[in-house]
Amino acid sequence: MTDTTLQRLDWLCQTIPPLLEAIGEEAFAFKPMPAKWSKKEILGHLIDSATNNHQRFVRAQFEDTPAIGYNQNDWNKYSYYHQIDSTQLIRFWTSYNMQLLALLHQMPPHMFDRTCYAGSPEQVTLSFVATDYVAHLEHHLRQLVDY
Repeated sequence: MTDTTLQRLDWLCQTIPPLLEAIGEEAFAFKPMPAKWSKKEILGHLIDSATNNHQRFVRAQFEDTPAIGYNQNDWNKYSYYHQIDSTQLIRFWTSYNMQLLALLHQMPPHMFDRTCYAGSPEQVTLSFVATDYVAHLEHHLRQLVDY
């Protein structure tokens, strides 16, 4: 786990919320096609990613190689993100990521070598999970805002 990953997550938590708040509700809810996610649903997907990675960061510290995957489409559908007010989603995303940032800052360095299954057949370290999580955030946040 590098300090760069934590610095990047901190920067995203500080920079992205005002950019998301500048998007009007109509644009946030627009679905380009019925089977494509709206910006609300993309942000919801990032919330789901935060919740599942939270489990990985915590459980892998005391369980031996837990398997924590999820069906992203069902999680999005049954969390009803498209129907929830965008302000609520932005606040939840921000708060959850600030919590993950605090958790990662507190984790002892040796814990980042612990492993889990994160939706693929290969074991990955928590260091990999953290770095991959931030890269995943950046990929989807670029679909929502320019930064």
